[in-house]
Amino acid sequence: MLIPSIDLLGGQIVQLVQGEKLRLAFDDFEYWIEKFSRFPLVQLIDLDAAMRQGDNSKLVAQIAKRLPCQAGGGIHTIERAQQVLDAGAKRVIIGSALFSEEGAVNTEFAAALDASVGAECVVASIDTKNGRIAVKGWKAQVELTPDEAIPQLDPYVSAFLYTYVDGEGLMKGFPIDVAARLRKLTQRQLIVAGGIRSQQEVDALDALGADAVVGMAVYTDLLKV
Repeated sequence: MLIPSIDLLGGQIVQLVQGEKLRLAFDDFEYWIEKFSRFPLVQLIDLDAAMRQGDNSKLVAQIAKRLPCQAGGGIHTIERAQQVLDAGAKRVIIGSALFSEEGAVNTEFAAALDASVGAECVVASIDTKNGRIAVKGWKAQVELTPDEAIPQLDPYVSAFLYTYVDGEGLMKGFPIDVAARLRKLTQRQLIVAGGIRSQQEVDALDALGADAVVGMAVYTDLLKV
């Protein structure tokens, strides 16, 4: 399954390269909402909230009411997770809050989320830079790998989102071998992102049992949807 992404920064839809360099920016929300309306799931990320530099809460709510979204970015508390779900999101994506600065998995918070909003509403984000899990808007890393984190989080979530930050926005392809390795670690839904550039790639990931988030290739019309 192809999952289109909507990344929000400064009140616009944007595409960044490796989470840092602004490549594209759009403010024609109606066009993209209509374009993505036929998809069963859309990924909606508040980058300002993820980077701890404000938020786009109103936009998140407006889009989540019109598209079936899994929404993330700066969700650090159960209260905030519930707010995003109440605003219309089908699921929340949780990343940084699941990991301590010391490199431990915060299973206590994961269990509390499960008890409060339900595992079916929680997606664990396990993005990596140079093989280590990236947090705080990909500005920091913890000494953990997805292979270490997934088994610990598996009881408390419905899906895992893995972003290959090293390839994000570059449209050079996603490492299929990584998807195959991660697929063996969990029976939960596995969603991958980072550099995906073609329908053939999406199909190859689907054959492995992984869904694909696509951003840059869609917004540049390299991959037509």
